[in-house]
Amino acid sequence: MPEFQTTRHVNHSAERMFDLVADVERYPEFVPLCDSLIVRSKRENEGKTLLIADMTVGYKGIRESFTTQVLLNEEEHAIDVKYVDGPFRFLDNRWRFRPDGDKACTIEFYINYEFKNRILGAMMGSMFDRAFRKFAEAFEKRADEIYA
Repeated sequence: MPEFQTTRHVNHSAERMFDLVADVERYPEFVPLCDSLIVRSKRENEGKTLLIADMTVGYKGIRESFTTQVLLNEEEHAIDVKYVDGPFRFLDNRWRFRPDGDKACTIEFYINYEFKNRILGAMMGSMFDRAFRKFAEAFEKRADEIYA
């Protein structure tokens, strides 16, 4: 079961970083391996937004699509991603944005997943591991471009 966790300090507010990560439809523009992301449904209730989204990832000739449920909690600066359907046995992804003053924050990123198929897991596992290790960095770079 591959698992990755990182904490990064960035010079952007928790609100801005939350907004950047919550804007899932823009992921294909800058997120490693993300070929497409389509939001199937969106429901808002009591300051929280629940998305159902299909993401397609690819590397060389391999393409896989999967569906997730994304809970955006703006008040708590938290994003929780749960697996719905696709090539995984499970996928659990969490983002937390902790304010450090007005113009900075600490980002906590966690992901844990396992492919259903061992062969696919062997082929894509190391590539996914490298990509997930670059996720937080990709968002920080994107924030620098947008908010600089």
